[in-house]
Amino acid sequence: MPDARPHSLPPAALKPLEALEAPLGQNGFAYEQAAAIRPLLEQFGMERWEEFAESWNHLGVDRYMADGGRYRRRRHATFTLTEDQILRKPHQPHYQSQDYNTLNGGIERWFKAITPAIVEHPALLAVLRLTQHIADDLTPQTQRPMAWHAEVHQFRIEASPDSAGRPTPEGLHRDGVDWVCVMMVRRENIARGETTIHDLNRQPVGSFTLTDPMDTALVNDSRVYHGVTPVKPVDPTHPAYRDVLVVTLRHE
Repeated sequence: MPDARPHSLPPAALKPLEALEAPLGQNGFAYEQAAAIRPLLEQFGMERWEEFAESWNHLGVDRYMADGGRYRRRRHATFTLTEDQILRKPHQPHYQSQDYNTLNGGIERWFKAITPAIVEHPALLAVLRLTQHIADDLTPQTQRPMAWHAEVHQFRIEASPDSAGRPTPEGLHRDGVDWVCVMMVRRENIARGETTIHDLNRQPVGSFTLTDPMDTALVNDSRVYHGVTPVKPVDPTHPAYRDVLVVTLRHE
């Protein structure tokens, strides 16, 4: 794979990057709309977004839902991110302890792998580079790892007239990682899907709704909880779904 990121960003990219990092550093979370995110991703080499987004039409059903639901589709991959490289790891299960995921935690969950074409897609590589750049900037140098363990999840949450789709079926939660990036890919015929942020005392500190492709939320997982309200169809006679890309980083 190509180098992990440019050695430096041009001055035009620094202001929107600082606007994203400042609230994340101060409050433990940040929300930014696509108009600011797109040029940052382009600085990291993003191309062919529509082709990337189309891959969400080819996910597999999540059969590990302890609530019995079949409303979530996904693919999964893991990477090592260093200063110089993005390396895909051998396919492996996704695991969370029940301390972090009371609904589906405590077991190894083997999801369909993200396809090779998407693993090497410039849109995904740009998201990984941007997330790593922010994580490096906001992690004290003495705590910054030589390599980040990254997990990438393609999610589609489907809603029907008789069953809401639940983007976070485990409820308000933390993921047990260092950093979380959630990027909207597509909303089709859905209402709601509001992201809520709570402090470690579970008191609300912010809320927003990812609506447009590339709208992005970033979370310091050690400082805040996050959750998303269920989604339901606007028009019950048409398909309704919410597509997002989730990237998490933790120390190797």
